Amino acid sequence: MIHSSIINEAYAVLNEAIIHHNGQAIGTVAARDKTLSASNYNECFIRDFFPSALVFLMDGRHDIVRNFLQAVLQLRSQQQQMEGHELAEGLMPASFAVTAENSETASLVADFGDRAIGRVAPVDSAMWWIILLRSYSIISGDTSLAHSESFQHGIRQILKLYLKESFETSPAMLVPDGSCMIDRRMGVNGHPLEIQSLFYGMLLSAKELLLNNDINQPLLVMVRKRVQTLRSYIRLYYWLDIERLNEIHRYNSEEFGWDAVNVLNINPEIIPEWLDGWLPNDTGYMVGNVGPGKIDFRFFTLGNLLAILFGLTTDAQATKIMNLYEAHWDKLIGQMPLKIIYPAVRGDEWVFMTGSDPKNVAWSYHNGGNWPSLLWTFTGAALRAGREDLARSAFDITMARLPQDSWAEYYDGKAGSLIGRRANLNQTWSATSLIIANRLLDDPDSLAVFETMVF
Repeated sequence: MIHSSIINEAYAVLNEAIIHHNGQAIGTVAARDKTLSASNYNECFIRDFFPSALVFLMDGRHDIVRNFLQAVLQLRSQQQQMEGHELAEGLMPASFAVTAENSETASLVADFGDRAIGRVAPVDSAMWWIILLRSYSIISGDTSLAHSESFQHGIRQILKLYLKESFETSPAMLVPDGSCMIDRRMGVNGHPLEIQSLFYGMLLSAKELLLNNDINQPLLVMVRKRVQTLRSYIRLYYWLDIERLNEIHRYNSEEFGWDAVNVLNINPEIIPEWLDGWLPNDTGYMVGNVGPGKIDFRFFTLGNLLAILFGLTTDAQATKIMNLYEAHWDKLIGQMPLKIIYPAVRGDEWVFMTGSDPKNVAWSYHNGGNWPSLLWTFTGAALRAGREDLARSAFDITMARLPQDSWAEYYDGKAGSLIGRRANLNQTWSATSLIIANRLLDDPDSLAVFETMVF
């Protein structure tokens, strides 16, 4: 009875967050915190809406997801072209707001990064949108939306932008800092894992959504080839276990040519001290970032979990990632699942990496904070890896505290024991993540919505 009562509370948070336009439900705001000035949290963020959309799809409320998909596609026309730049027609907005809600003159206003922290373009938005479009098509049975000319055209524009040749020799996608969930300066510029996992999931989704006709055929060929090269590259260069760590530790640098072993010219001196002894024999994970002379050894939760969900990892790698969670439960799960990054950066490293960002101090927000919104990805990844025991343990921890803390956005501290100092309450994706985890664990039929993301 207590269990169902808490889930009902989570639904209340979700339903209160629904926003309308022209009499139709069109999305959910990020938070309804009446105690703080939540700034742009009254907008609907594309990435934040994704777990809300999964709940709506599981509940048969397909119309809200359909309205959202249509609205975001249409909002691309609001993008402003900078002088001297070619318009990126495949770019999706980071968020949108309804002006003068419930008014006949209400309109939708999109943000393409112009109002965002650091003014960074939202690289991940289009990826979430395409992945959600596939989930909607499968669960609702409505393929007419994705197959319509406007949606086919939209998918093509996105792919042309994201597959466009640049100054790259890697199949991974190059992006600026702050272009994903970690939307502030945190040293994730380059080829961050979260973007690569989403990129892979987007390519697989687009391959299923595009009609096999003459106009789409060239793109479909490119997508199939990029999927193969990206998967091979990530599984090799991003994977770290004790065997791989020993290889890196014994690398020779300054190699070049076709027979080079240390292809990216990694110097063993970059291996951090905390990593020594941190990897038991049966564990491993995908590192946070890889590039020329660069490996970011931090553990990034969302990138690893999405890699499992989209099949970017092998089954053996997925098992080892879950074993790592079990081995370092107190560090990676703590008192409120889940830590977004481990470990936090501190001291001079924090100054130079974050620009002395006061919100990203050590063990807070993006710099080692704990985010209940990550519970839905952990639950799905754990179930796919055959670790229902870990999923249930994380769910029980969240159930015991999150409702009492008014559905906080994030938690501070090494163990995630403190409500985030600047966390908003009644955070929509904190509540929806609990709903999804509950459904996945207690209702086998609900797994159908999740399997649309498993390839």
